[in-house]
Amino acid sequence: MNRVPVIKAALLGAGTVGGGVCQILEWQKEEMPKKLGVSVELKKILVRDTAKKREGIDSGLLTDSWQEILEDPEIQIVIEVMGGIEPARSYILEALRAGKHVVTANKDLLAEYGHELLDTAEEQGCDLMFEAAVAGGIPIIRPLKQCLAANHITEVMGIVNGTTNYILTRMTAEHMEFSEALAKAAELGYAEADPTADIEGYDAARKVAILASIAFNSRVTFPDVYTEGITRITAADIRYAEELDMVIKLLGVARNTGDGIEAGVYPMLIPSSHPLATVNDAFNAVFVHGDAVDDAMFLGRGAGKLPTGSAVAGDVFEIARNIQAGCTGKISCTCYKNIPVKPAEEMRSRYFLRLEVEDRPGVLAGIASVFGNNNVSISQVIQKNADRGLAELVVITDQVVERHFRDSLLVIKEMSMVKEIPSVLRVYG
Repeated sequence: MNRVPVIKAALLGAGTVGGGVCQILEWQKEEMPKKLGVSVELKKILVRDTAKKREGIDSGLLTDSWQEILEDPEIQIVIEVMGGIEPARSYILEALRAGKHVVTANKDLLAEYGHELLDTAEEQGCDLMFEAAVAGGIPIIRPLKQCLAANHITEVMGIVNGTTNYILTRMTAEHMEFSEALAKAAELGYAEADPTADIEGYDAARKVAILASIAFNSRVTFPDVYTEGITRITAADIRYAEELDMVIKLLGVARNTGDGIEAGVYPMLIPSSHPLATVNDAFNAVFVHGDAVDDAMFLGRGAGKLPTGSAVAGDVFEIARNIQAGCTGKISCTCYKNIPVKPAEEMRSRYFLRLEVEDRPGVLAGIASVFGNNNVSISQVIQKNADRGLAELVVITDQVVERHFRDSLLVIKEMSMVKEIPSVLRVYG
């Protein structure tokens, strides 16, 4: 019987995702020779504390020495699931320069230093794969780079953070306020002890930077992405969205507009008929528009031990195939264009504006006049009488340039007839 070749790999990090990778590689041990023509085995696992007991992980593989992995010529693939910028960045660069192939799930690192890492991989003829960095178990990086490569993609948008999607789902389905829904998410393990990166939109913004860079073949970094979170969303906003036959989702949106890239993360009202409107709880979805494929949507589990581990292991399998075929380093950095990224004030959107105003004649006309003077066109108005001599006014605009809308708000906030502006949200479309 012919002996199946074995490719040795090292795993950096043995936390939640690292444990998932170990579990999947063990599950696939009998299948790998048939799927890949080779077997992939972990030789070393880098951890801080080798004495700590880790369920499902062979303690004999543990090491606290990066040099032991780097200098081992048998190890051909390095799998980084540590997270953070350093030492992950240094380890990946050193691994690539040593001729080792790399799989990473590190969105923070890729969103800021992806170009450096991919250039180094190309120089060394190595594979650098990162499917797990965006949307967990959902295949989206490789489809953008390969399956949809024959398209000019003009928009990529989606729900790419499960924590915020769960919170907004609970606010919609059970009419909770934000704080109550956040507490429920924490109770179920969907929210971290410090949920800032999720609820302020930073996690989603890093993923949007990666998606936009690949979709538009031009570098977009985390600081380029205009970001707003969901902390100001209220049950009243949710009710108005329902009345308008819409739902509120935290969306990452990137568009190639012809005169620059627009990239942002913010809560948006989207029509209930849109496919993303029905993506609930901790699920993620990415919606892509291309000139040839038209619309395509990718839906699934956006995080978690096994979904993310699935994406990591899939990249490991792909590299193993490439090593066997002698064709590593085929696809490196695809950012061969230099398209400018628009500043936030030049981006275009529709807006939902909720105001508390004096309940008397001329108020709406006064607000409409301010908008008109700043090139902001009104699409829809809802007025509801309240008590204390005040009324609630909801204005939805047509698509406008952000700076024109902001200029209008500065004036409206100072109008004596306007008592409060509880909500300003974007509207998709």
